[in-house]
Amino acid sequence: MPGWFKKAWYGLASLLSFSSFILIIVALVVPHWLSGKILCQTGVDLVNATDRELVKFIGDIYYGLFRGCKVRQCGLGGRQSQFSIFPHLVKELNASLHVMILLLLFLALALALVSMGFAILNMIQVPYRAVNGPGGICLWNVLAGGVVALAIASFVAAVKFHDLTERIANFQERLFQFVVVEEQYEESFWICVASASAHAANLVVVAISQIPLPEIKTKMEEATVTAEDILY
Repeated sequence: MPGWFKKAWYGLASLLSFSSFILIIVALVVPHWLSGKILCQTGVDLVNATDRELVKFIGDIYYGLFRGCKVRQCGLGGRQSQFSIFPHLVKELNASLHVMILLLLFLALALALVSMGFAILNMIQVPYRAVNGPGGICLWNVLAGGVVALAIASFVAAVKFHDLTERIANFQERLFQFVVVEEQYEESFWICVASASAHAANLVVVAISQIPLPEIKTKMEEATVTAEDILY
């Protein structure tokens, strides 16, 4: 059985892996990966709006991996509409990249559970195989953290190089053309970053668990036997 020092650190490693699992689920469910400001370019051109009047033509948009919301401002007040990525909007996006992001996050969910299981295994017993020991915990955490990081990088690529926000803003727009004037990543995106960071922290936790504790040696007093003790 592992000592209390290793048990405590392995228990912390399992909690970090489980927290990563929960964080990914939250990031998938909450539709706040990115928000932005969208300018109704068609409305601006129609009225030849000045710089001071542009604020009347700037709406809002936010979205996640499954759904989102858009507020159109074309000079006649805000009009709010909600949209779903699947099944129609995904055809207007880079479908393969978007599906890959989802698959990577689902794979990260499984890897997070595996890394948690390995941490619990090391907490309750001493594994007889090296791959099941601390090296196995590190391996699965590297894989899980790497997969989450790859999903994050893929989303950033979709936003920066494939005009994800602009494509979503102009989905099914026949009369008006929207231009993205501002973008910022929201809580779901940073939750995924926190998930990858939890797996990185697990590597530090496992490394600390391997630090040998100093052994406490008790000095035994030597028993002295005298002639009187023998007679007694």
